[in-house]
Amino acid sequence: MKQLQSGFTLIELIIAIAIIAILAALAIPSYTQYTTKAHYSEIVMAAQPVKIGVEQCYQIRRSLPDCDGGGYGVPANTTSVSGAVDSVSTTNGVITITPDAANGIIAADTYILTPTATSPLSWATSGGGISKGYTH
Repeated sequence: MKQLQSGFTLIELIIAIAIIAILAALAIPSYTQYTTKAHYSEIVMAAQPVKIGVEQCYQIRRSLPDCDGGGYGVPANTTSVSGAVDSVSTTNGVITITPDAANGIIAADTYILTPTATSPLSWATSGGGISKGYTH
């Protein structure tokens, strides 16, 4: 009686390993970009209270140059903020968030919000993190 072979041949195993390697090569960069964007969202969220403060300052003073950190309802400039944020500063209504260098983000990946004196204020985003596509 002839015994049947069971199992995989060497070529089948090599093909399976190659397919897994190709899928991993495609997935890892996407996952890395995804996690970096997730960490950068903390930087974007840190700007929201300051943005509200600048909007309130502009409603009161009707002048963006008066809207500096620590004045007229704008939160004070801070350094060594916890989490992904290293510093938050506001000058003439322009909010600059500098990230802490970690999780694929470097200090040059700033998040800058620039107001335009309209009613209501309109905001333009710029900075290193924007040019790298960490936000939309």
